[in-house]
Amino acid sequence: MAFDPTTLRRDDYGFFGPDSPSWKIWTAPTAVIGFQRAVVLEHFDPFLTAAVADSRGIYSDPRKRLDHTFSYFLIAAIADGRTAIQAAEHLMKVHAPMTGIEPISGNRYSANSPETQLWIHITGWHSVLKAYEVFGPGPLSPAEEARYWDECAIAAELQTCNPDDVPRSREEVRAYFAKVRPRLCTSERAEEGMHHLLWTSYRNGAGISYAIGSRLLSLASVATLPKWMRKLGRFDRPGIVDLAIKLPAKVLVWGFSRFNSFGLLTAAPFIAPMAGQILKEHLNAQPPTELKTVTPSEARSLYGTMGRRAVAEVG
Repeated sequence: MAFDPTTLRRDDYGFFGPDSPSWKIWTAPTAVIGFQRAVVLEHFDPFLTAAVADSRGIYSDPRKRLDHTFSYFLIAAIADGRTAIQAAEHLMKVHAPMTGIEPISGNRYSANSPETQLWIHITGWHSVLKAYEVFGPGPLSPAEEARYWDECAIAAELQTCNPDDVPRSREEVRAYFAKVRPRLCTSERAEEGMHHLLWTSYRNGAGISYAIGSRLLSLASVATLPKWMRKLGRFDRPGIVDLAIKLPAKVLVWGFSRFNSFGLLTAAPFIAPMAGQILKEHLNAQPPTELKTVTPSEARSLYGTMGRRAVAEVG
């Protein structure tokens, strides 16, 4: 995904704006923990596992693949409308050829299917909020949380998600997870993916810094996952480890938040270069040309090259 960080916020404030909970949560140090949680959790969906396993991107170049995925989430949350729409359209094109047969059910999968895109979207937005609550400042106020889930639904418009299926509250998110749980499962390929994401090898282009980073993050991210998932994915551990990691992780998060320019931004190039550039530009960005927010439909009509129907039909 080609991206010039200096264009992050040229036209407007994007979809949410400076006072939004999405800006606060997606740019907090805890978002990195939440992102690792999300990409591990996603593997319990057999259709997504099939797409990831067949493409092999997280194995052949894990640093680049995951950096680009995290960068997309950041762009959707904090970039201007033009950048977000262009990133979404690029992602649809990348996903278009990712189709095949899911071996457990024998059914066809498509990385652009509304169900798969909704699973990715909800696990991502839920996971960064969960990490923020556990290791960051704590729960949002009721008004902020209501706004956060409204913003989550707005961001879902960038993908092929069916708007009627997108949860708009914590209760609806819980209902969504309960609804999809019967089709969640694990497999040899799912375990391979989850374990690789938690304990990435330094080989295949990841490098020592990324390998160490994934292991350190896993200490915190695993602590936020339900016990049944940890057992199913064969990465469970004693509860005492969860208790032992909580305070040190909170202290580190506080330190990164307090000394951002020396902490998170210094470490980012070694772990997620593009995401680090986006975060740096976000922190240093000048006000956009127009001090307003836009909707995804407005941004698509101004800057998009694919209509909503065309986007939904890619792949």
